[in-house]
Amino acid sequence: METQTAPAKLNLCLYLGPRHPDGYHELASIFEPLSLHDTLAVTPSERDEVICEGVEGENLATQALRLLRSEGWSADPVRIEIEKRIPVAAGLGGGSADAAAVLRLGVGEVDDPAGLAAVIGADVPSQIHPMVCLVEGIGQKLTSLPEPAEHWVVLLPFAEGLSTAEVFAEADRLGAHRSIEELQGISGRLWAVASNAVSPLSYPGLMVNDLEPAAISLKPEIGLAKERLAAAGARFVGMTGSGPTVFGLSANRGEAEAVGAELGPEAIVCRGGVAP
Repeated sequence: METQTAPAKLNLCLYLGPRHPDGYHELASIFEPLSLHDTLAVTPSERDEVICEGVEGENLATQALRLLRSEGWSADPVRIEIEKRIPVAAGLGGGSADAAAVLRLGVGEVDDPAGLAAVIGADVPSQIHPMVCLVEGIGQKLTSLPEPAEHWVVLLPFAEGLSTAEVFAEADRLGAHRSIEELQGISGRLWAVASNAVSPLSYPGLMVNDLEPAAISLKPEIGLAKERLAAAGARFVGMTGSGPTVFGLSANRGEAEAVGAELGPEAIVCRGGVAP
């Protein structure tokens, strides 16, 4: 049996640019992997299949496996069982992480796995080799960043997620877009601070999520969750990706565990900036 880990990713920030005719948006963001992760168990089988308890219908991992086969991956059929720890539809990239972990099975045998990843979704390329990175374009332009100074993350997910497509559509309705020129300037500032391997707590003013107003419009409880995190002692509070998960940053593990204990069993405490 072979195992693959699929770490969650946190959007420390997300700046939204113009919408392309194909529906994708220009963006600028810093992604970081979390110690929170799914585990994929890969075993021989009579036919290819992906089993993911709690996720109905075809998922991104299934698409990734089919894409590998279409590109000539000739390994024997496999059964992939995904142990989910990353909440579903939470803005933490769990589906993208699982798909990227499947694509890793073909590294060395299939040309350009990162290119295949982009076919599946904008978040998938950054998950092929999970790392802290500056993300630009429509998610395909990745600039690696050094591992940041120690910080911990407390996640407060919701029982029901949000549709990424609906959040982006609401952002379009609200006109939450920046110009390409502004986006380029922001990218430069993000790289300048994050390339110094500092904790994100060193640049709270840059940790903006342009999708947050749209997500709160669809799910007002997000604002209340942020207030709970702040009241529990988180040093910085934000929303990751398209939501609805909110996160709080702490300087060390003890501090984060104290915040988590204040919030109760729904809170998830994990290390930020490092893959498992």
